[in-house]
Amino acid sequence: MGWRGRDVVDVRDFSREELEELFEVADLMDKELAQGSVRKRLEGKVIALAFFEPSTRTRMSFESAAKRLGAETIGFTSEEAISVSKGESFVDTIRMLDSYSDLIVLRHRYEGAALLAAEVASVPVINGGDGRQHHPTQAMLDLYTVRRIFGTIDGLSYLVLGDLKYARTVASLLRALAKFRPEAVMLSSPPELRLRDELKRELEEAGLKLEEVPLEEGLRRADVIYVTRIQKERFPDPQEYEKVRGSYRITRRLLESLAKKGAKVLHPLPRVDELAPDVDSTDFQAYFIQARLGVPLRMALLSLVLGGD
Repeated sequence: MGWRGRDVVDVRDFSREELEELFEVADLMDKELAQGSVRKRLEGKVIALAFFEPSTRTRMSFESAAKRLGAETIGFTSEEAISVSKGESFVDTIRMLDSYSDLIVLRHRYEGAALLAAEVASVPVINGGDGRQHHPTQAMLDLYTVRRIFGTIDGLSYLVLGDLKYARTVASLLRALAKFRPEAVMLSSPPELRLRDELKRELEEAGLKLEEVPLEEGLRRADVIYVTRIQKERFPDPQEYEKVRGSYRITRRLLESLAKKGAKVLHPLPRVDELAPDVDSTDFQAYFIQARLGVPLRMALLSLVLGGD
């Protein structure tokens, strides 16, 4: 299909070849950033950042990416800041943004919000995370980070740890990994937060072999350790959250005693207590690299979708 004018709602909509093209453009953007020679490919464009739900890294990396490419940004960071708080419908808000901008980046707590926005808007819509199912640009960033660190996505062993039930980052990452050839994909979580059965079936039908393993085994085998927080805001029942709160914690001592030399820890952030600060200064740490690469990756995405030269 090509990238120009395309909605980015679900990572499953993109082939391996398209993802690799995105990563190559991101490499170019990162090189230009390092050299201080970024071209204003999107000068004259306006990008709407419609964040109905709180965000730090996704929103700010998109804003930074847009401005570095010469685009202007408009938008909001909560429903309270717009007329939704007065009763305006979601569809009418999207229609407003459609008339004011050349592209909409949307984050919303409800599943399907980005797909609905893409159906309503005439400009491209990029899903910055909706509900518990989709966060395509985070999955693109996760795999791009792995590629930058290891030189490949194929042939590596992945441990995905933590909230596998509610974390949209996990669902999108595993869907993206299904397009590549990992050596192993291991899952480790509290019993209450195991991967949903329907998602597990979908991934296995797509050819992704999944193993449920104890944490210690996963740490010994993994090249990539992908940690997620337990997301209190996604739990329908607060008591369910309290049962699993603090049920795992990755520390420097644990990694040094179990993890392979050269293994890297990724985390979509923010973290709470599942990843200790003492990991920050170790060679295992890759989550700050991951956060930094969000800017060139999203620069590449915006440029491709808006047809920047």
